[in-house]
Amino acid sequence: MHSASLEHVNVTVSDPKATAELLCSLFDWKVRWHGDSQMGGHTYHVGNSSSYVAVYSYDGNPDPRQGHNSQVQGGLNHIGVVVNDLEAAEQRVRDAGYTPHSHGDYAPGRRFYFNDADDIEFEVVSYS
Repeated sequence: MHSASLEHVNVTVSDPKATAELLCSLFDWKVRWHGDSQMGGHTYHVGNSSSYVAVYSYDGNPDPRQGHNSQVQGGLNHIGVVVNDLEAAEQRVRDAGYTPHSHGDYAPGRRFYFNDADDIEFEVVSYS
């Protein structure tokens, strides 16, 4: 049996183009594809050659959920991104106007979190 790997996650955002630009600037990712979504709305696929984040915006009337995603079944808790240089990544996050929080060292790495303009939490981790 082959080992499985994660290809992508899909999140709903208020402005997929702006979120795609942010992720490209923070993590040196590229826009792999963008276009109309089969569910209505518009999607950007942002990442590298092996994985990506699909940032999607619905063009109808959304039904927002109440509470933090970790408290909602089926909600997104965070998106984890591995970087080589944690300090450089944190500086990019700060320079983009976001506030890193919940720094921690754990076996086998170090990490911090930040929330983007849509309150999506990102975990940035380094194993080096």
